[in-house]
Amino acid sequence: MEQEDFIQDQDLLYVHHRVEVDPGQVPLRIDRFLMDRLPHVSRNKLQGAIKCGFIKVNEQSIKPNYKVRPLDQIVVALPKPPPSGEVIPQDIPLDIIFEDEALLIVNKPAGMVVHPAYKNWQGTLVNALTFHFQNLPNMSGNEGRPGLVHRIDKDTSGLLVVAKTESAMTHLAKQFFDHSIERKYVALVWGTPQQASGRIDAALGRSPKDRRIVMTFEDNLLAKHAVTHYKILEDLHYVSLLECQLETGRTHQIRAHMVHLGHPLFADETYGGKKIIKGTSFSKYKAFVDNCFQLMPRQALHAQSLGFIHPLTGRAVHFEVPLPSDFEAVLKKWRGYVVNH
Repeated sequence: MEQEDFIQDQDLLYVHHRVEVDPGQVPLRIDRFLMDRLPHVSRNKLQGAIKCGFIKVNEQSIKPNYKVRPLDQIVVALPKPPPSGEVIPQDIPLDIIFEDEALLIVNKPAGMVVHPAYKNWQGTLVNALTFHFQNLPNMSGNEGRPGLVHRIDKDTSGLLVVAKTESAMTHLAKQFFDHSIERKYVALVWGTPQQASGRIDAALGRSPKDRRIVMTFEDNLLAKHAVTHYKILEDLHYVSLLECQLETGRTHQIRAHMVHLGHPLFADETYGGKKIIKGTSFSKYKAFVDNCFQLMPRQALHAQSLGFIHPLTGRAVHFEVPLPSDFEAVLKKWRGYVVNH
């Protein structure tokens, strides 16, 4: 037996499903059980909801491998998107380092999602932009993301260019399409690449086993062409500071290419960087690394600079921001560790 209703919770609309398990139900994993009861909800979405605590049984949180029992009372609370194309304006501060009538350059903090999506309908950069700026343009096929011509991951800090007019958006979008935009990132990776600089040319696509992960493919028919240029800025033996320049701009490109190179980003949990890859397993070293993870509990990646042709003046412009405090703190600790060991 299943019921559905809607509630308003802290300005975020949720769709609630309440399911009572039949008396004769045999033990069955809850995600498989709910797939039959909620045909429009994918298994991945259900598993994600369980991990986020959106699904409870008998008013208790559960693990993904929980098996339903007769007469269990299941409540499913899934974030429901706003009406199509609608973005809720929110008064969220923005770190704008440059603005004119055509565009603005924003320094995005780590932890901020760029645009609304599942589980993040509010609190995003786009929610902030729509509060502070009216009538931002939408790229064709990219409705609901006003002003955006590119994006960076939630836990990556750094620069984004935002278009304020249709003509600026068209001009900037063509530069991204032509790969003529200069984008440089600073990354802290595990270990030290064999070559001081190099070019990673490896096609990228979603993993067939886990769609949240991007991986390299030999067959370009299964993936998209992707190229990253890198050079070592500082060799700290256990970790290295790299400059990475994007030739293309694929999802998770630097993160996946660094895994391909054998040097995942420090603290990148999704791509294996939250475990010790270089160094001993001695307790003191492990404690030091864990302390670094606590200082920066996100991938060590910062979009440091942007360069492009300004849509109005036709002149080359360049913008750069320093490393954020968490990145600087971890880098300082590694420098100190190398000196003292």
